[in-house]
Amino acid sequence: GIILEYVEGGESKTKPIDLLDLKPDTDVTALVEEIRKGEPLITAACVEHVILLVQRLQQKLGEKENHKFSLFKVLRTHLLPLTNVAFNKSGSRFITGSYDRTCKIWDTASGEELHTLEGHKNVVYAVAFNNPYGDKIATGSFDKTCKLWSTETGKCYHTFRGHTAEIVCLSFNLQSTVVATGSMDTTAKLWDIEKGEEVATLTGHSAEIIALSFNTTGDKIITGSFDHTVAVWDVGTGRRLHTLIGHRGEIMSAQFNWDCSLIVTGSVDKTCMLWNAATGTHLATLAGHRDEILDVCFDYVGQRIATASADGSARVYDAQTKECIAKLEGHGSQISKVCFNPKGNFILTASSDKTARLWDAATGHCLQILEGHTDEIFSCAFNYKGDTIITGSKDNSCCIWH
Repeated sequence: GIILEYVEGGESKTKPIDLLDLKPDTDVTALVEEIRKGEPLITAACVEHVILLVQRLQQKLGEKENHKFSLFKVLRTHLLPLTNVAFNKSGSRFITGSYDRTCKIWDTASGEELHTLEGHKNVVYAVAFNNPYGDKIATGSFDKTCKLWSTETGKCYHTFRGHTAEIVCLSFNLQSTVVATGSMDTTAKLWDIEKGEEVATLTGHSAEIIALSFNTTGDKIITGSFDHTVAVWDVGTGRRLHTLIGHRGEIMSAQFNWDCSLIVTGSVDKTCMLWNAATGTHLATLAGHRDEILDVCFDYVGQRIATASADGSARVYDAQTKECIAKLEGHGSQISKVCFNPKGNFILTASSDKTARLWDAATGHCLQILEGHTDEIFSCAFNYKGDTIITGSKDNSCCIWH
């Protein structure tokens, strides 16, 4: 898909355009013409530009991939175990959070440490870049604060105080104007990045919030809680729009798809559920796992859903038909993290069997086992190009794979 940016009444707005039908042999000019009919934002003046964009996407789709990843570097990153890892959009930098109370910024190409972000008084648990920009980093800590940092200098811009318990998840909106934090105190808070102050407190959950996710337009956010529900909130007002009720166990993961029409949730109740984001209605229950679902995600275009479970398997479902397309079996222990590569044809899983695995998203075949860690892997990520992987492990190290 592509995101259109436009100005309406002096306000900058964004709108996602879906390109689900794009294939290596699609007539791009005809496709853009077709989109134009239903999309007044694409004026004659910008048609050429849109065609170029779509052609570039199409080229990417056509590239045949049989890339084998190999271990490029093991970074003995911290004195204590890592908590989470994240890439900036281009993949030139990544960050690691740790029980040692710091967050470190790394150069992916060289494996060199660029900055250590010091100042938290407890575990740094949640870390994020303000992608697509990547000039800021947010860290959420068990010390109940969130800090905002400069990627370039490592300087701390703001410390956000207000939560009364550990911060365990956080996220920037795509527009990079707001950072959201979720806490064990049952609330989420929205903070203004420029002003450095609290914008809203999202109250209503009766237990810890451990997952949150903005939609791409940045006007809605979802929070997943141990109270078995997911809430959909209006970012502008902080009002609750919907409560997604149906799971019979703690929510472990919740995400919007790319065009903001669907929400997927994964729970300790062994199921994954699909919801209509606009109305909050339940669309489907994706069953089949024999144990808790620990992570769920959409591919970038929102056609497929991947689930990771404590039963040691991952599954791929079709978001349209709700059918299970593939079962990813082979890990010897629970899978805590699952993600698609940007193109959506590969899936990466991180497991407590000390390996990460790369799978074919369409067939479920295991393409590669990434071995090298000496303890469980609980974090993994692709860079934007899809040619670099980072894995974070309880062995206090982080591996870069090319």
